[in-house]
Amino acid sequence: MPPTVTVLMTTYHGTTVADLERSVASVTGQTRPPEEFLVVVDGPVPDALDAALAAAAAEHPSVRVERLPRNVGSGLASARGLELATGDLVARHDSDDVSLPTRLERQVRHLEEHGLDLVGSAMLEFRGDPGHVLGVRTNPASHAAIMRRLPLNNPVNNPTSLFRRELALRVGGYADLRYMQDYDLFARMLAAGARAENLEEPLVLFNAGDEMISRRGGWRMLRYEWDLQRRLRAAGVVGVPRMAVNLVVRGAFRLVPGRLLGPVYAALFRRGAREAAA
Repeated sequence: MPPTVTVLMTTYHGTTVADLERSVASVTGQTRPPEEFLVVVDGPVPDALDAALAAAAAEHPSVRVERLPRNVGSGLASARGLELATGDLVARHDSDDVSLPTRLERQVRHLEEHGLDLVGSAMLEFRGDPGHVLGVRTNPASHAAIMRRLPLNNPVNNPTSLFRRELALRVGGYADLRYMQDYDLFARMLAAGARAENLEEPLVLFNAGDEMISRRGGWRMLRYEWDLQRRLRAAGVVGVPRMAVNLVVRGAFRLVPGRLLGPVYAALFRRGAREAAA
């Protein structure tokens, strides 16, 4: 029997109605629609956003909205969504991103044909409007290359990820981490024997606006980095020497002045818009 798919999306009061509606439409318009589109609302949201969510649920039978009484952060909101999901496979989707029409069809087929547990893809990064593409962010394609990248950085673009729900729950699901709960989960899955690959074609348009960049910097991120590195060590992904190097290197990136953080991020992680379109 073919696997069932839950698209898991979290949203919160900072999401605009326009972004949400565009994002929802990209999921409901898939060539291989999900059996379930689970939206976890992380705390109270403005009335207009709540109305947009209600309208989506009324129009599309697959849309299921679960509202959390208070804002708990993306880690715990994702954990709740993973627990509530009913699909064999879970596809992550951010509430201001756009999944290209064949995303689920391509990823589900690739996962099944190659006996994988986790599949990601490249993603096109945009600012403001999906037509304003800044470049493309890629990750290693093969499982071996993913494992080599794992101790250094997240080897799968989270907004493009599709994975087996049962395995994710077996290794503990999402932890209460800020911003890096996906890296932590994928690391534990891979350490437990999961097989992963990344498709080289971009299947998601990722909103890389100023808010996304600002979230990656600042002193508070040093605490989050410490929490992440401790968890990577506990999972056997890094040892003490690599943990120390990561704290220095990744910590230095977090402390880059705000006006420089965007250019540094682009230089490290993004290929140019012309190359992306080629």
